[in-house]
Amino acid sequence: MRRLTALTVAITLSSSAWALTPPDTLVVARSIDDIASLDPAESFEITATNTLANIYQRLIEPDRDKPSDLVPSLASGWEAGSDDKSLVFELRKGARFSSGADVRPEDVIYSLTRVVKLNKTPAFILGELGWTAENVDSFVTRVDDNHVKIAWSAAVGSSFALSILSATPVGFIVDAAEVQKHAQGADFGNGWLKTHSAGTGAYALRTYVPHEALVLQANPHAAKAPKLKTVVIKNVTDPATRRLLVVQGDADMAFDLGADQFSALENQKGVSVQRFPSSMIYYLGINSGNTQVTALKNPAFWEAARWLVDYQGISKDLLKNQYSVHQAFLPNGVAGSLSDKPFKLDVDKARAILKAGGIAPGTRVELSVFNQPPYTDIAQALQASFAKADIDISVRPLVESELWAKMRSRDYQLIFTYWGMDYLDPHSNASTFTYNVANGPKTLAWRTQWDIPQLSQETRAAAAERDPQKRVALYTHLQKTVQDSSPYVVALQGQNQVAVHDGVEGVLQNITASLPYFDQVSKSK
Repeated sequence: MRRLTALTVAITLSSSAWALTPPDTLVVARSIDDIASLDPAESFEITATNTLANIYQRLIEPDRDKPSDLVPSLASGWEAGSDDKSLVFELRKGARFSSGADVRPEDVIYSLTRVVKLNKTPAFILGELGWTAENVDSFVTRVDDNHVKIAWSAAVGSSFALSILSATPVGFIVDAAEVQKHAQGADFGNGWLKTHSAGTGAYALRTYVPHEALVLQANPHAAKAPKLKTVVIKNVTDPATRRLLVVQGDADMAFDLGADQFSALENQKGVSVQRFPSSMIYYLGINSGNTQVTALKNPAFWEAARWLVDYQGISKDLLKNQYSVHQAFLPNGVAGSLSDKPFKLDVDKARAILKAGGIAPGTRVELSVFNQPPYTDIAQALQASFAKADIDISVRPLVESELWAKMRSRDYQLIFTYWGMDYLDPHSNASTFTYNVANGPKTLAWRTQWDIPQLSQETRAAAAERDPQKRVALYTHLQKTVQDSSPYVVALQGQNQVAVHDGVEGVLQNITASLPYFDQVSKSK
């Protein structure tokens, strides 16, 4: 029956079957090729993680209007322990999963511990609390029918722990009984949750057909019913087609159109382009351990690369000022972010650095990017500017899920991609850009094979620092180190842009979300 439903949806939503969207259904056009899993313990890509925010809830979450503030969600309140190494949460009465089951302390325990024990891509976030598969059961415990205690061994306080627990996707609470019914061996239901849901959010996953469509249905047990009954996220891989669909009214929203397509909509009747802040930063990653191109391990190549990016040209001319030049790993809007821009395109300087570093002219290197805007456009710009210093870049466009797989296995040479914050604390980005220890999490520093034992210690110290001013100083140092001597070239900060057809109202995103909160969206005609 499940297979028949999926097939029916795929046929109904095929490109030849588009029609004006129903009044109770939101139709979203975007690429969903990045999705690898819809399990909150495994998902770590934009489309999946942000879709899950409409299906699941956390104990606490960023306020939608002021995301720097954390507000109750499945918890109604919490109290920090006297040693500032534990929190007791009171669960919200009446909270129910889409199955109709009440939310219990056991569900919180199961949800958080399964993330750590499965040890999939996002598990490192909860690992910041000192949790391991061996000790996590002792740190997340039941107090009574309506309270759960969360403790930690890491040298961090309760405010930092709250930020960690607000992170997507690892903070999402799943229906333990429902998930465990579908467990296979010791997979904690991971195989089932890749394509199903068991949450308390406004929507539940009705159908997921990989590379075709996601269909969300209103959760009848949600605390507040969404305004629209159904959300269909249709995989439309071509940006021009996405634009055409929203112009014609065959889609209510369209994402990731690229600078030219968004610019073409500025004076388009019947469609508006709405813009929201984003924590996304865009960077060139250099695989310093790649054995095919020895120049990549040479710090001279890293330094020269910083002077071979046409930051202003890419931002202003190529991307129509829809992305801003930003050269630090903490985005604007986050405490401690650096706003200085020490680098510019300087081919002569780059040539001198390459020559002094013994890097031969004509060095060939492959750049992997997503096969979607703005990545393909930026890749061509990098290809042109690096060529001026006799660095020959070949561009390899990939489906997003394929690119992530290559990056996570360190099977690449250069990569231009993004990073978004998992929670609004500077450590969210520092923990991946400047942390790489033996047998530790597979952070971006691990993926670029950047060996940084001392900097990793400094990153831990910054997370543990309680004094706000001292903490900012530590993160300033970490960012400057990345600017001066790392295999990353941070280039841009983005914004969330969405093309919205007339009659669609209540679209809201913020710095923590790359998809709208679907429960607030309505249609007036």
